[in-house]
Amino acid sequence: MNAPVTDSARVDVIIVGAGLSGIGAAVHLQKHCPTLSYLILEGRQRMGGTWDLFRYPGVRSDSDMHTLGYAFKPWTNPKAIADGPSIRAYIEETAQEHAIEPHIRFGQQVTDLDWCSRDALWTITTENSVGSGQYKARFVMMCAGYYSYQRAYTPAFAGIEQFRGEVVHPQFWPEDLDYAGKQVVVIGSGATAVTLVPAMAEHAACVTMLQRSPSYMATRPARDAIANGLRRLLPARWAYAITRWKNILVQQWLYRWSRRSPEKVARLLLGEVRKALPEGYDVDTHFTPRYNPWDERLCAVPDADLFHAIRDGRARIVTDHIESFTPDGIKLTSGEQLPADIVITATGLELASLGESKLTVDGVAIDPADTFTYKGVMFSGVPNLISTFGYINASWTLRADLTAEYSCRLLNEMQRRGADIVVPELREEDQHMTPRGWVVDFTPGYFKRVMHKLPRQGDRAPWINPQNYRTDRALFRKAPLDDGVLRFRQATGAGESLVGAPGSNHVQG
Repeated sequence: MNAPVTDSARVDVIIVGAGLSGIGAAVHLQKHCPTLSYLILEGRQRMGGTWDLFRYPGVRSDSDMHTLGYAFKPWTNPKAIADGPSIRAYIEETAQEHAIEPHIRFGQQVTDLDWCSRDALWTITTENSVGSGQYKARFVMMCAGYYSYQRAYTPAFAGIEQFRGEVVHPQFWPEDLDYAGKQVVVIGSGATAVTLVPAMAEHAACVTMLQRSPSYMATRPARDAIANGLRRLLPARWAYAITRWKNILVQQWLYRWSRRSPEKVARLLLGEVRKALPEGYDVDTHFTPRYNPWDERLCAVPDADLFHAIRDGRARIVTDHIESFTPDGIKLTSGEQLPADIVITATGLELASLGESKLTVDGVAIDPADTFTYKGVMFSGVPNLISTFGYINASWTLRADLTAEYSCRLLNEMQRRGADIVVPELREEDQHMTPRGWVVDFTPGYFKRVMHKLPRQGDRAPWINPQNYRTDRALFRKAPLDDGVLRFRQATGAGESLVGAPGSNHVQG
């Protein structure tokens, strides 16, 4: 059952990525589809994904681990807001418990996904240390995350070439960076900057968080007292399940309240910030965004660590624009000079689709941006491929778990029908839908920069990306698979293309 296979074998399923989503998908596959063979292709030399890549000081999740953790594996660490190494250890422990590592091929960066209808097979091309490799599979579960591992976003800063200090992006943190006693400027106001500033302030001479505009911040305890109390009274699985549902309901309630009464939520959040900072602190300038709560993600501040660093004088926030770098720091448009030995550009990620791999169907190149998303997990006209994308308004793994369950439902239905192929196809009434962005009501810069590269939503089900846990639970677990859009077929044999007429499954207009 799910026995490890040799690289030369054709497998039933290939999972791309051995991070939180990929390891979780493998566990679901082993449980729900025990007769299917599978491999995991991982571009790096270790599992962990995000939690292996990011090594900057204080790296942690801004979601609680009772919802970022897997539904099937209790999180038992007393800290609910966990650091990166603890999350990676949790992923490794999951892989070990379920004997997943023998299925992983490390150092295999997927570059091309090529579908052949004649054989009903994907050919997956990878780059590795000795050149390239190829794998074949009936089905692909893409669990490569949503951003580029090779590139990060850094704006063009005037005069940066004359700066005599070090410039570092958090995604590519050098292990030997010594910032003890140094003047550090962190450019950015998102979750990474909010994490870095208090962590670096423990050893740096001073850390300045330089932002063009503020983000909403929510103070929360790093430890969940209810979860830790329940664990003393109940078996770990029961305590975890209760805490998980408690936190899911709180997340959903807060998000809905933010959408319904943004001004009330803003007052609440800013009121908590004022309580945490010295009396008279300029909260209006440095902590009051121009947008509504949850138009962008809230930044978690565990145990108010950022505010403690500000109160103690170890960190400060400057809200201004950069005119140019200077040899010794940064000159702002206000005329202020920020001295710096080290500048950290916590300026964001570069979003990517399908792990930056190229996609073809029967020799025709497919641009994901020219497709409609089916339930936020498949692409119109693209067979036998599921792409995992978590929530922007809740913990990533909540949706990754549901996506893996849905993939297994689909694979079992294919086996039951004797079908080789499953593909979402636009119906006649769908041909002229109004395209919408991959997500709506979410406007951070890193999304707006690349929204044109991501699949589109339609204006009706099932061509939408709900981003709602309650909706998705019903959609993925119980909604009929035979919905008039998913087509189950045999291999064509004669080479008939599933792409159909040009544009038939693609965005019109």
